[in-house]
Amino acid sequence: MKEKVIYYSDEREEFSGTDFNGKPVGGDYEYIRDGFGARFLYNVIARPAAFLYAKLVMRQKTVGREKLKDFKKAGIFVYGNHTQRTGDPFMPNVFLFPHRVYFVVNPDNLKVPVIGRFTPALGALPLPEGIRAYRNFLSAIDRRTDEGGAVVIYPEAHIWPYYTKIRDFPDTSFGYPCRNDTPVFCFTNTYKKSRIFRKPRVVTYVDGPFYPDRSVPANDRPKELRDRVYGAMCERARHSDCEYIRYVKKEN
Repeated sequence: MKEKVIYYSDEREEFSGTDFNGKPVGGDYEYIRDGFGARFLYNVIARPAAFLYAKLVMRQKTVGREKLKDFKKAGIFVYGNHTQRTGDPFMPNVFLFPHRVYFVVNPDNLKVPVIGRFTPALGALPLPEGIRAYRNFLSAIDRRTDEGGAVVIYPEAHIWPYYTKIRDFPDTSFGYPCRNDTPVFCFTNTYKKSRIFRKPRVVTYVDGPFYPDRSVPANDRPKELRDRVYGAMCERARHSDCEYIRYVKKEN
């Protein structure tokens, strides 16, 4: 099999193969969608489809899921590495069960053909633009965690399919759990060589809980929390034993 190589200039490049240029999310965007149609779509269609995709296509296995046992009814934030275009919206619904899962996403996701129009009902929380929209966004996050939901964030922001390391990411999104001292978990998708299939299987490692450190000044807590999560993910990433796609940085 010929090795696939992707050349990149910096870690902020996007390799998902999509560029939809979504409309900015303004103050009139409806974040909370709890009608019968939304519940039916998520519980009857999306969640079973997520399970089938994770187990049959990705052949996903979870290590450390017992760490979530005492938080089944608690609102949590969950951070993960962004390495699958389809798997990343699906797999957390499996290992985070019975949590209702919500995803902080780029507004471009709303423009994905066909499925984009359903993503809000499936739990997408698109990043806002403007003060009013930001207030609505934070209010929605607070409501979902108060209800015991799991808010999933991919802090790397850009998809690098099958990448086996952890890219550097900012502490911006770690301000959300610091607001209310909400428990934080992280998961790291690693890739294991298969003896039968061409593509590697996914083994997901769950770590946590992490809590904002109240002994640290408030302005420094997001970075301190980010550093602990980043360190745990880097340690877990070492469990990958193959490179289905090799990433090579371009020389200047």
